[in-house]
Amino acid sequence: MAKLIPAAERIVRARKLIQQAHDLPVPEGMGRKDFSYIANVKDLLRQAKDMVKFISMTPTATMEMKADVKRIYEEMEEAERKILYES
Repeated sequence: MAKLIPAAERIVRARKLIQQAHDLPVPEGMGRKDFSYIANVKDLLRQAKDMVKFISMTPTATMEMKADVKRIYEEMEEAERKILYES
């Protein structure tokens, strides 16, 4: 049986995944257009989304947790835009 991760820990882990996406080194050659680089960034951001996507639907989620989840979604969108589309 899988171990349940508390919501607060999921939020922390999601932020770490977003930071890992920022920290991925841009490959030489094609740079940000390298398909494996794009796939790795999107995979890390997907993992972050999967960490928090059900928190706001749980009955034990506080308003602060729901606000944190909303901020994480915004951070993910901003990270994808900065990492993949801005020079």
